Amino acid sequence: MTQAEKVADPSSREPARVSVRILEKEYAMVCPYEERSALLDSAEFLIARMREVRDSGKVVGLDRIAVMVALNLANEYLRLKNREAKLESDASNRVKSLRERVETQLAQKAVDPKASDKGTQLEF
Repeated sequence: MTQAEKVADPSSREPARVSVRILEKEYAMVCPYEERSALLDSAEFLIARMREVRDSGKVVGLDRIAVMVALNLANEYLRLKNREAKLESDASNRVKSLRERVETQLAQKAVDPKASDKGTQLEF
């Protein structure tokens, strides 16, 4: 692969070195080049959450603040995951119900093709 091809192909780029300062402590990381922006956005989000916990005055110490934020984020993630699963289940049940209604109407039409179309309109 030529140098020009490497530059044009983001997957062939060298990993990005990223440095992040979180509550007065420096962290150096390496990530795929195309993910560096997402990593920096994640770090900014984490910093904001850690500052909120620190500024509340209820938790002291970087380690404890980090654990509290991690627990809060894990709780939020699990709640959203459960909510998504419920919405997915509800949507699946709704589609199943609608499919059954359509199939019932089609079966009735197959038995009596001359039946009036009145009363066979489905409401969604």
